[in-house]
Amino acid sequence: MSVDVEVEQTGTDKRVAAILVSLALAVNNAGAYALSIIAARLLAPSAFGELSSLLAVLVIGVVPAMGLQTVVALRVARKPQDSGTLLALGLTTSAIVATIGLILAPVLVFVLHLDSAVPALLLAVTLGPLTLLGLFHGLLQGGGRFALLAGLMSLEGVGKVGGSLIGLLIGGDATGALAGTAIGSYLVIICGWLLCGRPRPRKAGWHAGEVLHAAQAMLALVLLVNLDLVLARHTLPASEAGEYALGAIVTKIAYWLPQAVGVLVLPRFANGDDRRRILPVALAVCAALDAVVLFVSLGFGSRLLSFIGGSGYAASTMPVWPFALAGSMLALVQILLFSRLAAGDRRVTVLMWATVVVETVLVTTWLHSSAAQVVTVAACCAGALALSGAVLEFRSRR
Repeated sequence: MSVDVEVEQTGTDKRVAAILVSLALAVNNAGAYALSIIAARLLAPSAFGELSSLLAVLVIGVVPAMGLQTVVALRVARKPQDSGTLLALGLTTSAIVATIGLILAPVLVFVLHLDSAVPALLLAVTLGPLTLLGLFHGLLQGGGRFALLAGLMSLEGVGKVGGSLIGLLIGGDATGALAGTAIGSYLVIICGWLLCGRPRPRKAGWHAGEVLHAAQAMLALVLLVNLDLVLARHTLPASEAGEYALGAIVTKIAYWLPQAVGVLVLPRFANGDDRRRILPVALAVCAALDAVVLFVSLGFGSRLLSFIGGSGYAASTMPVWPFALAGSMLALVQILLFSRLAAGDRRVTVLMWATVVVETVLVTTWLHSSAAQVVTVAACCAGALALSGAVLEFRSRR
């Protein structure tokens, strides 16, 4: 009887954890979508394209946070870790990332054709706290404290997205939005430190190479999620790039909709037997969720653009379903990447970086005469990568 009760409670706990994390991610992502929709309606297409490309670069810039979270979550899931030691690693990583961001700010001004360096500098300042936030996520995720993790995710949405909205409404441009993002992010890391028990930094006892490897793998993934938007900003006319930024919202919806699946299964992937059993289920759930987005985009077509961005995009004929397809494929790629990172397989990283190179070369040298061409390249590259990752996973089980 006691065993049955324990199993039932465990199953209930998992369902509650899934609901809490899903709700937190939904709130967080809904805030991000609201920011994009409000910005699309308040700003001219060229200004909206500028803000969207900057936010896409910000997502790329917090990749070390994702690598840090993945490594910490897997380590904590395998055996208890000294949170003070991990905090020291997180502080060091965040300082390095912020410094690199400041150094590369002039490059960002050139690539994105910015009129001022201020937005690029604000973006660099924001990278520090967002990187450290990845540590707190990893501590809670690896320890199975999903209720607290959901709370921190919700606070992140309120602080980061809320700050961006306030800055956008006050400043009326990308500079104001990023200033609000920076302020909100610093407030969130204070909350994360409190939720994780106020750890004190102690000298790191293990090499940071593991974080570097995970970070470069996650960087390849995040580049693929956002690369087409940055390339569109660089190769297409400003007005068409703004239209593309609106379509990219559909990509983000498809990519982020199954995110709770990855959050919940990553600690389970630390155990090889659990990983092999859970991975097919996780992929099936992701595919089922994203099928909804794909069918909606096929059914409504370009009318979705006017619904998201307003009447100014009513005349658009840009296809929407390739954006949904690209995001769906990348959601599957993420689950496969988590599985391979947990198994210590570095071949998947080579595949992902090869895909980044192929997409960049195709768009910059050949297929950039229209928004439809750019998104088609992105969708095909994502699909090929998902298929390659599945083959790699299958071969590892033989």
